[in-house]
Parts: sequence; structure tokens; C-alpha cells
Amino acid sequence: MLGALYKTKKELKENVGKNLIYQETSMFGLEYKKDGKFCVVGPSPYKRNWYAEVTMENDKIKKVS
Repeated sequence: MLGALYKTKKELKENVGKNLIYQETSMFGLEYKKDGKFCVVGPSPYKRNWYAEVTMENDKIKKVS
């Protein structure tokens, strides 16, 4: 699962309209999409305190749920 490098889900939501700071973890190919939806985990891929679905548009965060 793609790691979103934000301390909290709230912090991720505060970054709507900006580029996503992330870490790829899959050995099966890239998970990041500049347009579309995908799931993330934070505050790192290995310390899973929260999860979210991110919608991206034009390489910017459009929505976090």
C-alpha cells in the first residue's frame, strides 16, 4: 500500500490542492496515479496508524476520504 508521509489523516486533508508526499512500497509496480483514486496508509508504509482514499487530479490532491 502506498505510504502517505503525513503524521495524521487531518494533515493529509489540509494538503488538498498540493502534491502528495508519498513512498512507493509495491514490488508489483507503481501504485501512484496522477489522476484517479487509490488507498494510502500513514504516517509511513510501516507504521500504519491511519488509512485513507485519495483522489488525484492533474497530479494534485483533489479529495481525501
